[in-house]
Amino acid sequence: MGIRVAVAGASGYAGGELLRLVAGHPELDLVTATAHSQAGAPVTAVHPQLVGLDLVFAATDPAALADADLVFLALPHGESAALAAALPESVRVVDLGADHRLRDAAAWSRYYGGDHAGAWVYGLPELPGQRAEIAAATRVANTGCYAVATTLALAPLVAAGAVAPADVVVVAASGTSGAGRAAKAHLLGSEVMGDLSPYKVGAHQHVPEIKQATGATSLSLTPVLAPMPRGILAMVTAVPTNGADPRAVLAEAYADAPFVHVLPDGAWPHTAATLGSNSCHLQAGVDVDSGRVIVASVIDNLGKGAAGQAVQCANLMLGLPETAGLSTFGVAP
Repeated sequence: MGIRVAVAGASGYAGGELLRLVAGHPELDLVTATAHSQAGAPVTAVHPQLVGLDLVFAATDPAALADADLVFLALPHGESAALAAALPESVRVVDLGADHRLRDAAAWSRYYGGDHAGAWVYGLPELPGQRAEIAAATRVANTGCYAVATTLALAPLVAAGAVAPADVVVVAASGTSGAGRAAKAHLLGSEVMGDLSPYKVGAHQHVPEIKQATGATSLSLTPVLAPMPRGILAMVTAVPTNGADPRAVLAEAYADAPFVHVLPDGAWPHTAATLGSNSCHLQAGVDVDSGRVIVASVIDNLGKGAAGQAVQCANLMLGLPETAGLSTFGVAP
């Protein structure tokens, strides 16, 4: 028997990706998968890609999760805090929702509404000192998908004084799985295919998380819904301050990071190259007209943007190799 793991909210896209990663992990034993409306259904009735996984969805309640060594919470925002509070302290928890990411209660109220549940250790291992904090924690707040793509592109540049923390602009395109599995008219194939559309313009909930993680003081994020199921491409621009080569700064910051790859000079990242992986691909340059620093950051929103990142954090929490059960390589074509 390996380390006993449960996944709450396992019927969604991020939950299904967690099931796939945990089931294939050399040290983890998937013992419970819970859902709401799908409780009682076989996992394969919802996730046919997991054929051979002989598991039935249980109802999402603390009793179904309390016997696990580690629980992943892949629940809608605002639903994780109460469930986590009902679990024994001995159970390690990684929350893929937003409930415990923000330290600022006012920011939570402004972007999410409702009561602030308090902050947990932030689950981005590549930030300075964060691996040790995650390894020592029993409760970890996984990153948001736009947040990790932007933070990996921006944080080292701000920390090195290579760009100003103010006037950061991000335009980021995401696949439809980032909106979840619930049926919504604007996510129908007929609506999405052949179309690009901005959403939550000027008010996306990942803005305070990005500012908290990077040290940015003002940031404009424009998300774009793209006609693809998975992937995020974030184009991050900022004002240079000290003439440092942005690509060299990123390469030095991530020299020992197994999942962050600064591409060879002149090569720009593609979303398809990270499909199915836990990798982030980065490239940086300088705009010849405005002089602004430009960083392109690409991830699989269900990988490094959600389930893969959560497993990476769980590995650290459990004293396992950080890369266990995760791939740095994408799937192509």
